[in-house]
Amino acid sequence: MSRADAVSTEVRAGVSLLERAVGYLLGVLPLVTDEELDADTPCRDWDLRLLLAHVQDSLDALNEAVDDGQVTVAPDPGSFAAPDAGAERAAGAVRESCRRLVAAWSRAGGGHEVIDVGGLRLSAAIVTGTGAIELAVHGWDIARACGAGRPLPPVLAEELLELAPLFVHPADRPGRFAPPLPVPEDAGVSERLLGFLGRRS
Repeated sequence: MSRADAVSTEVRAGVSLLERAVGYLLGVLPLVTDEELDADTPCRDWDLRLLLAHVQDSLDALNEAVDDGQVTVAPDPGSFAAPDAGAERAAGAVRESCRRLVAAWSRAGGGHEVIDVGGLRLSAAIVTGTGAIELAVHGWDIARACGAGRPLPPVLAEELLELAPLFVHPADRPGRFAPPLPVPEDAGVSERLLGFLGRRS
């Protein structure tokens, strides 16, 4: 296999992982109601309304990556205010961005092998892998805020757990992710992933 073929295979694998993470996120969005928007989430100091705004921001960045081959560095997660929108509008905007994202990355295939993220050149596989972790785990956060038990699919969780130590660095804590939490030795793969990312399932 040539280097170009190997890179293309990595990109397609990253896109596939991103698609499955988006699928999980889409599955929890119907749980969002107006009554839940002020609910606490596993993300410290964020209610559900702010979490949805952050997810929308992440989706915008991923769409920028596939459309333009670059991502403008996002603001600090706590520095933006969530729009005063009802649940239908907020969840609907996330849902539409998810669909646009999957369609755009599927069309692009291996089109962007390298993406400029705030001046840092990263492979498309890293960008899609990081995006998959972000969207899947925040999908779990949304379900938890809505009082629903929606565990991450084991196969998806296992793949994300393999990638998480590569993509989540000490500098990301306590900004993007909380410090890791201990889990029982017999914990399942989803519980271990969530514990690594500072969440107690």
